[in-house]
This record gives sequence, structure tokens and C-alpha cells, in this order.
Amino acid sequence: MLKKIIAIGLTAILSGHISFAQQSGFKVNKKVLSLVRSDLKRAADQYKILMKQLPPDKFPKSYNAKTGKFETSGSGWWCSGFYPGTLIYLYENNKDQVLLSEANRMLALLAKEQYNKTTHDLGFMMYCSFGNAEKAEPKPEYKQILINSAKSLSSRFDPKVGCIKSWDSKRPEYLVIIDNMMNLELLFYATKVTGDSSYYKIAVTHANTTMKNHFRPDYSSYHVVNYNPGTGAVQQKRTAQGYSNESAWARGQAWGLYGYTVMYRETKDRKYLEQANHIAKFILTNPNLPADKIPYWDYNAPNIPNALRDASAAAVMASALLELCRYVSHQEGHNYFSAAETIIRNLSVAPYLAAKGTNGGFILEHSVGHIPENTEVDVPLTYADYYFIEALSRYKNFNTK
Repeated sequence: MLKKIIAIGLTAILSGHISFAQQSGFKVNKKVLSLVRSDLKRAADQYKILMKQLPPDKFPKSYNAKTGKFETSGSGWWCSGFYPGTLIYLYENNKDQVLLSEANRMLALLAKEQYNKTTHDLGFMMYCSFGNAEKAEPKPEYKQILINSAKSLSSRFDPKVGCIKSWDSKRPEYLVIIDNMMNLELLFYATKVTGDSSYYKIAVTHANTTMKNHFRPDYSSYHVVNYNPGTGAVQQKRTAQGYSNESAWARGQAWGLYGYTVMYRETKDRKYLEQANHIAKFILTNPNLPADKIPYWDYNAPNIPNALRDASAAAVMASALLELCRYVSHQEGHNYFSAAETIIRNLSVAPYLAAKGTNGGFILEHSVGHIPENTEVDVPLTYADYYFIEALSRYKNFNTK
């Protein structure tokens, strides 16, 4: 079966970019499109404010409106690729050289992470940045950096477990988080440009193992699966950033939705489409999903309806649904497209869209990073901005691709 999947996927990938299925028949809403264009303009203005506050060798993380503190990181932080990636998305929209110049400056700082074998997040770090750069302005050095990044990511794969290791541990455990589904797109790119199917095989194996072990019967996912590194058997299923081991952490559900949508795009294996559909239905029919479709930070948070919302999870959901809607039946597609529109509408106004000149230059407010550790709680975050801008770009271009 694996050989069949690889053959199908390789044929699609090596023949060039897989175009979206043109079966949907629904169009963008003119009022929403106008809102999207306004959002993109404001986002560019905001990031020009943000870039002026950034130390020369640092990447943005967040901003605390109460203290006025601007939080930064080095290039090794898992979010380092989102800022340059967002700048490139914005540049593609308005061709403002100021944005491209800043993106290129950050890419130069980030390039050394292509050899980082200590993290599973090289997809976030390198594909969201250099992958976007390669699409916008292809360069041989970008291609090589992405290939090297895929090699580094592949070094964390263990065939006995069938997964790419997420977090290193000194204990006898092999930890894999649902977030890792977001890093597989880098591996598909590497197979596409090198013809080496090993990257593809790793991505497929990781996705299959995750599909088997990370999901509950209702298609919600655990955050963390702890494997026995000696046998590959599951030792424990738990959370790290969610409310409890058996709860549905909102951003984790969004990662799974997005990840399996990408898996279907790159392989055309319908089991991944079915998985993405099941996840989407769990999210969109969840009784604890608010009407505005900006989820609480955990679908089982104990203080709903007073629990914090997570704009970052909403942004990831919107972007994923705008792709998934192209692959499914007309009715399902309409439902997903409509849900994405609802999210965009609601992220485009207060309290989520920051007023111009505020929020430290970040675009969105009210994201939730890690409540159990009380870090990055109810603040702007770079990945919320990134997936929001990606969703806006997908909506803007929806009927042209």
C-alpha cells in the first residue's frame, strides 16, 4: 500500500504544483473581499511599526500591552520563520520593497538553522520562511537551504516508532506532538526538487502513525503521544498545552486539520482527505465552538463561556478550511468555505484585529500560547499573524486559482 501511495504522490509532485480541484463553484463575497484587502493594508502598516522595534539580531515573539514589553527570540526559537514568512506574504500582496528588504534581512539571520537537528519544527522555521521566499523569488540558495533543512528534520525520524521525534528527553520515552503534522510539507518539497523519495516516505509514515495513535473515536486529538523508544509501542497519551490529558486543545485540533489537508494535497490518498474531513466536523459541530467560530483555547476548558479565546487557532482553521473546501463535495465545501469566511469576518474587527499603531505592531490580539505554564497567555503571537495573512491571501486569490 505504501508503494502505491508513494507512486501516486511522486507522480503528482514531480509533475509540478498540484492545482486545486475546480469543483466548488462558490465565489468570494465582495464585502468580505473588501475587508480582506483592508486587513492586508493594515497588516503591512503594522509590520512596518513592528520592524522598527526589533533589535538587529532578534526575531519577534510577542508584545505585552499592559507592560509595553516587546518579547523577542533568537533564530532557534520554533516561531522564527513566521515573521519573515508573513513579510513575504505581505510583499506578494503589495510589492512593497521595504517589506521584502526586511524579510531578506531576517532570512540571512535564519539560514544557519538549516543544520539544526535538535528540533522538529524546521517546517515552521524554514518552510514558512524560505519556502515562501522560494515561491516569491526563486533562488538556488533557497532551494539548497530547504533541502538541507529537510535532511536535518529527517534525522529525527525513527523507523521503529514510525515518527519524527518532537521533544528530546533524557527519560526512556519518545515524544511526538500533533503539531509535528505541520512540518511534513518541507519533506514533500524536498522529494519534489531532488527526486529522493525518502523524504516522502518519512512524511507518509509519520502521518500514518499519528493517524493511528493520536486520535480518539470522535476525531479529536491528543497533544502528546509518548512512545517506547525501544519497541515503538505507545506508553502514554497526554497533553502539554491543553486543559487535561483527555481534553481537545484548540490549536492542536487546528494543526491536525491543516496537516491532513496538506497530506491529501501532496499524496491524493483519500484516507487523508477523510481524516481532514472528520477533524473539520469535530471542530465545526463541537457544542463548545462559539457562533463566531473563534474557539476557546481548549474545547473542554472548565470555565466556558468565560474561557480565553485563541485567535491563533482560529487563523489556522480558516487557512486550512479554505484549502480543504476545494477537495470535498459541494455541500461540505460550502460549509467549510462559509466557516472560513465567518472566522475572517470576526478576526477582522475588534477585539481581535489590533487598532492601527497599537499592539506593538502585531496584527492580531488575543492568542493563547501555553496556559499550563502561564506563558504567552492572551497576547499577540507571530503564528497567529502568519496564518491570518495566509488565510486572507487564500481568500483574496480563491477564484483565481
